[in-house]
This record gives sequence, structure tokens and C-alpha cells, in this order.
Amino acid sequence: QVPLVESGGGLVQAGGSLRLSCTASGSDLGGNDMGWYHQAPGKQRELVATITSRGYSNVADSVVGRFTISRDAYTNTVSLQMNNLRPEDTGVYYCNVVRPLRNRRPWGQGTQVTISS
Repeated sequence: QVPLVESGGGLVQAGGSLRLSCTASGSDLGGNDMGWYHQAPGKQRELVATITSRGYSNVADSVVGRFTISRDAYTNTVSLQMNNLRPEDTGVYYCNVVRPLRNRRPWGQGTQVTISS
């Protein structure tokens, strides 16, 4: 399996916005429940947003009202819209298959998000 490719990170001030994208080259993400993960410096990777194959989404309590996950079947892309960013949102963001586990990909390089206060 080939890792997914994340993009869209950057350096923004607190209160700003970023939109992250995740794509899969040569394979269809449809049929998989997908997720975005956040790994803060020195901490373990944690799941912050999920979207089912049917489009039902959920986000962690820490990002409710600020982050929105979406997917586009035509572009085979999963996106994470991040608004009102906070310094604690800093870290590397990864996307991957949540379910089924047999379709989980090797972790990619992720995309770095840095929020300045």
C-alpha cells in the first residue's frame, strides 16, 4: 500500500485558517471511513476528525465548531477545514483510513501546521 499524501499546512497566526487536503494516487478512497490525525510536538498521534464512506462526519471535542472534515469523490480527496486556529493546534497532521483496518495505509509524511500566538 502506498501512503496517502497530505498538503496545505503552513504557518499562521492564532485565529487564522488553513485547509488541508489528502489524496491517494492510483487508488479510490471511496468505501473507506477516513480520518485526520494530529500529532503535537512530543505527543502521540490522535484522531481529530472522521468521515464515513457515506459522508457522516465527527470531530473531537477540542476542535468542535472550528474544524470541518469533508470528502470529494470526484477528486478522490479528503479535506480538513481548520478555522479559528489556536497555538495548541500546532503539529503534524496526517490522514489515513480509519475503517476497514485492512485498508489502513502506511503513515505518510503529513503536513506541518504551526500556529503563532
